Amino acid sequence: VQLQASGGGLVQPGGSLRLSCTASGFPLLDYAIGWFRQAPGRKREEVASISVSDGTSIYGSSVKGRVTISRDNAKKTVYLEMKNMKPEDSAIYYCVADPVSFPLTTDARIAYWGRGTQVTVSS
Repeated sequence: VQLQASGGGLVQPGGSLRLSCTASGFPLLDYAIGWFRQAPGRKREEVASISVSDGTSIYGSSVKGRVTISRDNAKKTVYLEMKNMKPEDSAIYYCVADPVSFPLTTDARIAYWGRGTQVTVSS
């Protein structure tokens, strides 16, 4: 069982980035998927999550309107597209999965965690 986040990097303020989360070893289409982030010295924060059934998406207040989560079950991949990025978006971004919980918040039961990908927003 593996969740692998990728696509992180350095982006300028106001820029865009797309993160990918690829699953292996379990049926992605049966799991809600979420993205969390954590910056040094700050609490872990939920960014977005997408449901199993109808693709309902929920966003954290700090990113609402600037990010879009989507899923491609055939490719076993979930995407997080971020735009108009700010320095405070800098963090390690993790993708997570659970077959029952939704939305995937910091208090939710989370079955699987992936390794993170670093995002840095700086000029």
